[in-house]
Amino acid sequence: MAQRDARPSLSLVAYGEDEEDEGTRSSDDDMLVPRKRARVQKAEEVGTPPIINTCRIRAPRTVLACNESSGDISEHPLSRSCPFLDTIDRTVLDFDFEKLCSVSLSNNNVYACMVCGKYFQGRGQHSHAYTHSVQVGHHVFLNLESLEFYCLPDNYQIIDPSLEDIKYMLRPTFSQEHVASLDSSSKRSIALDGTKYLPGIVGLNNIKANDYMNVILHCLAHVTPLRDYLLRPSNYSHIKRPPGDQKFMLVRRLGELFRKLWNPRNFKSHVSPHEMLQAVSILSKKRFKITEQGDPVEFLVWLLHTLHSALGGNRRPGSSEVHNIFQGTMRIYTRKLPPASEDKVRLMEREEYKEKVETLPFLYLSLDLPVTPLFQDELERNIIPQIPLFDLLSKFDGAHEKEYKTHKESYVKRFELTKLPPYLIICIKRFTKNNFFVEKNPTIVNFPIKDIDMAEFLSSDQEVQDAHPHTVYDLMANICHDGQPGAGKGTYRAHVRHMGANQWYELQDLHVQDLLPQMITLAEAYIQIWQLRTN
Repeated sequence: MAQRDARPSLSLVAYGEDEEDEGTRSSDDDMLVPRKRARVQKAEEVGTPPIINTCRIRAPRTVLACNESSGDISEHPLSRSCPFLDTIDRTVLDFDFEKLCSVSLSNNNVYACMVCGKYFQGRGQHSHAYTHSVQVGHHVFLNLESLEFYCLPDNYQIIDPSLEDIKYMLRPTFSQEHVASLDSSSKRSIALDGTKYLPGIVGLNNIKANDYMNVILHCLAHVTPLRDYLLRPSNYSHIKRPPGDQKFMLVRRLGELFRKLWNPRNFKSHVSPHEMLQAVSILSKKRFKITEQGDPVEFLVWLLHTLHSALGGNRRPGSSEVHNIFQGTMRIYTRKLPPASEDKVRLMEREEYKEKVETLPFLYLSLDLPVTPLFQDELERNIIPQIPLFDLLSKFDGAHEKEYKTHKESYVKRFELTKLPPYLIICIKRFTKNNFFVEKNPTIVNFPIKDIDMAEFLSSDQEVQDAHPHTVYDLMANICHDGQPGAGKGTYRAHVRHMGANQWYELQDLHVQDLLPQMITLAEAYIQIWQLRTN
């Protein structure tokens, strides 16, 4: 009995929980006091020092064992195994949609049910998630903000390594080494349904009529500097933003979409751009909708300008990552034409009619197609003309003049390039609008897939020539239009080149297939992105 008395007693004290107010735990302590006293009294009768377990654990926390005689504290992990982990259904989990409670439509403190995939708010006794767990019998929930799993209605946190794939699915993370290896890896991944997919080459869901936005997002996701910049939130988390700035929401949503597109551990072989398109609709004040067909050129220009502004850019060259990637400069020579009835020689001496030179930045080059033939061929078929891309680019050689008319006056302009961007965007003007309808020019543009040299379109100034040791571009993305012009009549599809696999793919909403490079030139190209070759 004396040996028993000398044995040190241990009491378990739980650490890691938020401390509760005295008022909130007084009732619980009152319930525990009689039982503690009974155990102490019984132990004193037997003659054994009582071992009182005061550990109140609601979740898997770190538990400290305290030696009462010496005061030493040793730490060891305590994990609580949840009996409901086998009820998780990964096939119904979809984190692509906006994180709103399915009952209250609130975006605060939202949890996802791991059994049915629905979103609910809160986890307290009167919350929608708690009610759902009691009524339906679904017990495992994930906090969409903190990435913590909880079991309801018991309300304890679940810590299990088998749940890490769900966390990565919700919030993929990319290390610097992983990002650097994306363009050199051709490893395919396998979805839950057994479908094999190549990260970066996955379908985008067409909610109704957002294919014109999907093709732009597909192409931008393969622009290496922009992709690498947005894959890691640490690259833009330091940017100072004014209070209430909504533009930065577009940067976050686009970064999330890029991380899902390049996620090698996706549960599905496709992604829904719902959150990204919702941000576009809000920031553009419903100029670009998911329910109406739009122009991808207008969307591309708006997206680049908004990203530039959201990333802290201004009018200074190179003030944002967007301008570092896509912005070039051109020199414009403008000359006003005198009226035909006046003395041209006398008018040309005026300052008004002298040639003016200005240098302006650009994000894309607009190419004009020749007018389609008015007459048909001998078999009464419409003639579809063809024209080389270099003939269209001659607009920027500094020698060809083009007349531009306004309501009252006419101007003649010449263009020449003074700075080539790392990624050159070319837009071919296929659509013309008038007061009645939209007309489409079906001219086929012949272009090479590689080795397009832009040196002959650069200014002849020695300073400009010395600043461009590399002038050869390779095609990396192409967007074409199929069908008739007008809202709801045509569709868009994208051709992108996967650098790691060195393979071309055709992407049209959820449809993904590999493509021969020779087939790209047969389509009616509308937007192209060319990559500067630097090696």
